[in-house]
Amino acid sequence: QVQLVESGGGSVQAGGSLSLSCAASFMLNVMGWYRQAPGKQRDMVATITSGGLANYEDSVKGRFTISRDDAKNMVYLQMNRLKPEDTAVYYCEAGVTRVYWGQGTQVTVSS
Repeated sequence: QVQLVESGGGSVQAGGSLSLSCAASFMLNVMGWYRQAPGKQRDMVATITSGGLANYEDSVKGRFTISRDDAKNMVYLQMNRLKPEDTAVYYCEAGVTRVYWGQGTQVTVSS
């Protein structure tokens, strides 16, 4: 069982930045960030492997950066040039065949 705790959400104006952190009880090969806006499904934002290979959803490429520190059991998401459409609850995720989720953290971007 992997326990994940997110932090760092909040409110920001469009064009601003936020940094999310995820503390994991232990790290899996694939860690990631997903988001869910009201009335929409939960979608992948970014994932990263233990080897550092990152994958991004098209709309966040060039604005968001995912990183991990396995020595600290942490996963990060740096979000720059935020847009109102980035507003969602952001979830830390671990695993592929069996998936674990954090409780989520709200990100609100106002125009």
